[in-house]
Amino acid sequence: MSSGAPHGHPNVNPTTPPDLTLTGTLDREATHRLCEEARAMLQATDADVLVCDVADLGPPVLAAIDALARLQLTARRAGGRIRLRNPAPDLRELLHLVGLPMEIEMGRRTEQREPPRRVQEAVEARDPPLA
Repeated sequence: MSSGAPHGHPNVNPTTPPDLTLTGTLDREATHRLCEEARAMLQATDADVLVCDVADLGPPVLAAIDALARLQLTARRAGGRIRLRNPAPDLRELLHLVGLPMEIEMGRRTEQREPPRRVQEAVEARDPPLA
């Protein structure tokens, strides 16, 4: 008697990484709470990546960089790593400036564009021919 092949691709983890949303301005107490929450999430799910949504994070100041560095250290100690989702351009620049390497996941956002302008292709009789 033989058993059937397992369902799904053998190299794909069907679970998605847990998400942690960072909002507002981060102080020491909020950073400590986030680190504890991150540690608990990584240990409870056995995930190796913790996705941190930073789209609504307050202004990119050094306190935010300190919080992200502490989260990264907490994740590494728990056997994982963090990935930032939707960081603002200013936050990405500050991370680069201080030399803190982070995985960045750019989410899709709708763009607000102007409607395309019409091109007028009228030729004046006095215009020289194009060569």
